[in-house]
Amino acid sequence: MSERSPAPGGLALVQSLVNTLDIESDVDSLDSVEGRARFGLAEDELARARELRESLRAALLAHAGHAPHRTVIPLGELLARAPLVVTVDAADGSAALAPADEGPLLSRVAAAVAQALVEGTWTRLKACEAADCLWAYYDRSPAGRGRWCSMQVCGARAKMRRYRAKD
Repeated sequence: MSERSPAPGGLALVQSLVNTLDIESDVDSLDSVEGRARFGLAEDELARARELRESLRAALLAHAGHAPHRTVIPLGELLARAPLVVTVDAADGSAALAPADEGPLLSRVAAAVAQALVEGTWTRLKACEAADCLWAYYDRSPAGRGRWCSMQVCGARAKMRRYRAKD
């Protein structure tokens, strides 16, 4: 739904996972073989991927100052199941967190979140405050106070509702 550019680095994975469900139309791209292939998911991993997606969405809503959209397993509990390792580049000595196992989606998401924490970008990934949207977007506004995935769609709808409520 968003016209915004994708989140930087590994957060693009998180953003694209959250945005696999279009809440307004109730279309879930993880229902298709192609949609699952984008994340390297087998059909038997679907329930856990959806659980992770909705826990991520709740965290992104919290980044925007909103309550969870529904009851979910706390993201920290899910990420605790994905061990990370510290890697050190022999050439320049730089260190990074990486999944102990590259395959599982949970491990890749945990590494992306950890890297975003280090870079200070994690809290800029948010979920749109529109209840019929909840799309993930990366807030590039200078003050970090973005509220909608799209000012032209969700922002305009919210402003119009507020205007009509004044009458």
